[in-house]
Amino acid sequence: MSTDWDDAYENAAYISGADQLLKKMVKDAAAYRKVANGNLDIWYGLGEREKYDLFLPVAEPKGLVVFIHGGYWLDFDKSTWSHLAAGCVKNGWAVCVPSYDLCPDVHISDITRQVGAAIMSASAIVAGPINISGHSAGGHLAARMGCKSTPLSNAAALRVKNIIGISGLYDLGPLRRTKMNDVLKLSNAEVKTESPALLEPLAHISFTSWVGSIERPEFIRQSKKMAKAWVSVTRSTDYVEAQLKHHFNVFSGLSDADSDLVQKLLA
Repeated sequence: MSTDWDDAYENAAYISGADQLLKKMVKDAAAYRKVANGNLDIWYGLGEREKYDLFLPVAEPKGLVVFIHGGYWLDFDKSTWSHLAAGCVKNGWAVCVPSYDLCPDVHISDITRQVGAAIMSASAIVAGPINISGHSAGGHLAARMGCKSTPLSNAAALRVKNIIGISGLYDLGPLRRTKMNDVLKLSNAEVKTESPALLEPLAHISFTSWVGSIERPEFIRQSKKMAKAWVSVTRSTDYVEAQLKHHFNVFSGLSDADSDLVQKLLA
């Protein structure tokens, strides 16, 4: 049976009111930045998008949480997602939300290195353990930080304790069959070096593959594949289907200090 890979990765067409949900996110993120204790636009590189926002709790941070945005490595920046820092900040953690360059200006492998540089920059400011999460393409990037081929320094990698990929893209192979690849320009070689499901993880981390129960089947398939690939190697690996969550609200629990998603990330 053939697969329409463009349709498999189409989310907005299958979510009622998708445009309004995204507009609300922009408003919620802007409102949070106005009240949060945040250091905005910290440079970690020389490029215009090589900046991150660092949101801080009132007291000394318990550690560093990183949230990496998605958008198929083609869209968005940190400013749409600021409010998702709220849950971890309320629990006493600092939260780094980085931007990165987008395809086709760079390749996915370049974005991986940029995210690593952002995390190392923030980790020099905030002491303690590092927990990483990301959504969609950001889920891919979060998982890449937990691979043996991580761009993180050894010192930073050893501080990483917990990674949650939210509706991540862990096997990039099928994306070569989509129209998006005209822009992503994925090669067979890059699929092999940038697909976390095909790579060996760091043994000391815990990893959770988190996905919505009413997402497109391809995202559920990818999430299950990822959990199966890492289950026997990492310190612990889990698979969670968040009930009645779709691609544009599966991450919403990050703004709630008491949500299952935040508690899992900070465990």
